[in-house]
Amino acid sequence: MLAPDSKRSHILISTEIESEFLRLQEELKPNRVVGFIREKFLIEDAKAVVAESYISESATKYIILGAQEFNAVSQNSLLKVFEEPPKNIEFIIISPTKSNLLPTVRSRLPIQIGESTHDVISLDLNLSKIDYAQIFSFLKEHARAKKSDAKFLVEALYYRATVVDMLILTSLQLENFDKAYRLLELNSRPQSVLAMIVMSFVREK
Repeated sequence: MLAPDSKRSHILISTEIESEFLRLQEELKPNRVVGFIREKFLIEDAKAVVAESYISESATKYIILGAQEFNAVSQNSLLKVFEEPPKNIEFIIISPTKSNLLPTVRSRLPIQIGESTHDVISLDLNLSKIDYAQIFSFLKEHARAKKSDAKFLVEALYYRATVVDMLILTSLQLENFDKAYRLLELNSRPQSVLAMIVMSFVREK
């Protein structure tokens, strides 16, 4: 069964994008559900979503956006409709990771956790005591990380810092986490992005 707030616009974090979409289609009946399920969500998809959202409805219509990757341009073009949705329109975004989504999108919609086929990446890395030798070892271990792997590692580093090590992040550290996704989308080297994050936790002696 859906939780009460699951019938309102929200972000659903899940690696099982298609199965979550099918589940939502079934659970949101008899309401109309329109899906935009893609491998990569591009600007033309965003334009189609906006057009669909302005087709008037007498009852609630759910527009579901699901993708492994959302580019920044497409997300920015949706900000206005997320902030001021037309009457009877609710949006649900399904993404495998929060770092896929811009902070401006995440700030407009509440986040829920759905199904995942990936185990939570456990990092044997105490960020409150990390030194240069540990950073070198971490970067060497993940030297061949692909963009998608790097996104999961960014999530894992954030989880490790805030939940496991219970650190209060500095403004620089927070900025680096938000910047990491954009840099990965621009095809920056994953190792360089990971280095930017972990280096900000080194405490100068």
